[in-house]
Amino acid sequence: MDVNRHNDMTDTMQDQFLPMFSISSGLGREVLPDLYCYTNQIVNVSFVGDPEKTNEWVMIDTGMPESANRISEAAEERFGENNKPKAIILTHGHFDHVGGVVDLVEKWGVKVYAHEAELPYLTGKQSYPEPDGSVEGGLVAKMSPMFPNEPIDLGSNVEALPSDGSVPHMPGWRWIHTPGHAPGHISLFRDQDQALIAGDAFITVKQESLYKVTTQAKEINGPPRYLTTDWDAARESVEKLEALKPAVATTGHGHPMSGKELSDGLERLIREFDKIAIPDYGRFVNRIH
Repeated sequence: MDVNRHNDMTDTMQDQFLPMFSISSGLGREVLPDLYCYTNQIVNVSFVGDPEKTNEWVMIDTGMPESANRISEAAEERFGENNKPKAIILTHGHFDHVGGVVDLVEKWGVKVYAHEAELPYLTGKQSYPEPDGSVEGGLVAKMSPMFPNEPIDLGSNVEALPSDGSVPHMPGWRWIHTPGHAPGHISLFRDQDQALIAGDAFITVKQESLYKVTTQAKEINGPPRYLTTDWDAARESVEKLEALKPAVATTGHGHPMSGKELSDGLERLIREFDKIAIPDYGRFVNRIH
């Protein structure tokens, strides 16, 4: 449903509530003093900023449709009332990462930043391919055709990230283009402590399986299969992130990981990418058996 909103925005996520929840839904975890991971239903939102040292913070991604109130309440708990973020950064524009963005922009009046290649999906110009319900994987994959694929329209409220790799209002962090799951997908990395916000470039749960999504069973996987359209690019993106040797990572789905569990999992994912990540069949699988 296209609903016209003020401020030159259109929210295609309005009234698109999806009743999907994991056991972690509504819970937040301080991964680092200035990196907080909040789980909204089945997807993670990150808050970057240390509330003990500053009242300035940035939000990464905006969760599921119809979730803005829950996310803003979690932000208030961490940073105090009436303390809006300096900006919203989107790793990409899939429905579970932009579900609350129009409502939050209206509430806070902040600028949104994303990769230039993602802007058509954030300004109403282009829809994503329909999710692939035929892909190998599990019940969430089978349910995926009901997921929204229409673009939201943030109008003049969204801008391309700076071409020099810097991230607005996040000193010390840089964005890295990690396509495959989406054309303009990005991850965020801080060299100082090797902290990584991976988005869906890789995740720490098998997102196609309803049981594993619900229980949040930990395992490093490639991006969610039912929305990944370019597996060669997805592989290169994981290799790019593994080469950074991240010490700690939050991902779009699943629990944060660190240390040996993270490094071993990423090495295994690269070594066995065809087996672990790429489905045996599906609309976007080009390999020949």
